[in-house]
Amino acid sequence: MSINRKQITKNAYRITKTRGKTALRIRVPGGYLEAKYFTLIQSIAEEYGDGTVHITTRQGFEIPFVDFDSIPEINKKIRPLIESLGLAVEVNDYGYPAAGTRNISACVGDRICPMANDNTTRIAKRLEKTCFPNDFHFKIAVTGCPNDCIKAHMQDFGIICTTEPQYDVSRCISCEACVTNCKQKVTGALTMNGFNVERDTEKCIGCGECVLKCPVGAWSRSERPYYRMVIMGRTGKKNPRIAMPFMKWASEDVIVQVIKNTYDFVEKHIDRSLKKEHIGYIVDRVGYQVFKEEVLKDIHLNDKIQIAENIQWNGYRYKQDNQFKSF
Repeated sequence: MSINRKQITKNAYRITKTRGKTALRIRVPGGYLEAKYFTLIQSIAEEYGDGTVHITTRQGFEIPFVDFDSIPEINKKIRPLIESLGLAVEVNDYGYPAAGTRNISACVGDRICPMANDNTTRIAKRLEKTCFPNDFHFKIAVTGCPNDCIKAHMQDFGIICTTEPQYDVSRCISCEACVTNCKQKVTGALTMNGFNVERDTEKCIGCGECVLKCPVGAWSRSERPYYRMVIMGRTGKKNPRIAMPFMKWASEDVIVQVIKNTYDFVEKHIDRSLKKEHIGYIVDRVGYQVFKEEVLKDIHLNDKIQIAENIQWNGYRYKQDNQFKSF
C-alpha cells in the first residue's frame, strides 16, 4: 500500500516505530463515551491490532499495531463511533481529521461531582464544534472547579468553572463552618461581621466550597456559572511552565469567542519558516498586549468580567545553573 505519511498523520493515525504498523487514534471530547462502543473498540483492537488499547493523557484512545492496508476497513467500522461523539468531520480512506488541535479534555463535571460548578462535558463538546478540525496545535481543558483535577494549568487554554456564591442572611445560624473551611482550604475570603458572614470579592475564587459546607443552605451557587481562563501553560523541551490567569468571572460565550479569535491570531503571527510553532511561543514573541488586543477584538464582554492587565510567565529553562552541582 502506498503511504501518504503527511495525510496519515493528519487523519487519526500515528506513524509508529514499527515498520508497516500504525495506531488508530480516536478523539473523545470531554472524555465522555457511551459504554456500548467499548465492544466496537475491543473488536477493532482484537481483529486489526494486538488486542490492546492505550488510553491517552488527553482522554482519547489509541489502538496500536494496525497494518496500514487495514485503514479503509477500520474507517468503515468506526464511523458510528465518530458520529456518536459529535465529531462533525468526514471519514475517508485516510481516516478523519485529528491532528492539530488536540482532544478537548474535561473532568466529570456537575453531572457527577458535587464540587463542580458546571457541565464540563457540554462545554467540551461546544468547544469541539467551535475549534475542530484545525491544524493549529492547541491544547484545551475544562475543569469543573478550582481543584483543577483535569490539570487546566498545563494547557494553552484552561477553563475553570466557577460560581458567584449567593448568601441568604435569613438562613445563616452563624456557625462559622463556611468561614473556617475557606480559611483552611481556600483563600480566606469569608469573615464574620457580628453574626453575619462577609465575602471579600477580591479574594473569592468562586470555588463553591461555602455552598457545600453550609449546614442550613445559607449559601447557594449563582444562577449562571462563570469561568476563569488560564493561558499558555505547557510542558516540552524549551520552557515548561504553568498557565497564568487571563480572565475571571467571564461568561461561556466570551470564553468560546476568545479561543476562536486565537486561531486568527496564530494565523497572522505564526512563524511559517518553522515546521510548527507552539502558540505559547508565539505569544512570548509578539507580546501579551498584542495577544490580548487581538483575541478580545469585537467581543461583547459580560458585565462582571475581569481581565489581566499584564501576565508574567516563569517556568524554567534547561540550562546549567547554580541549582546543580556535579559530583
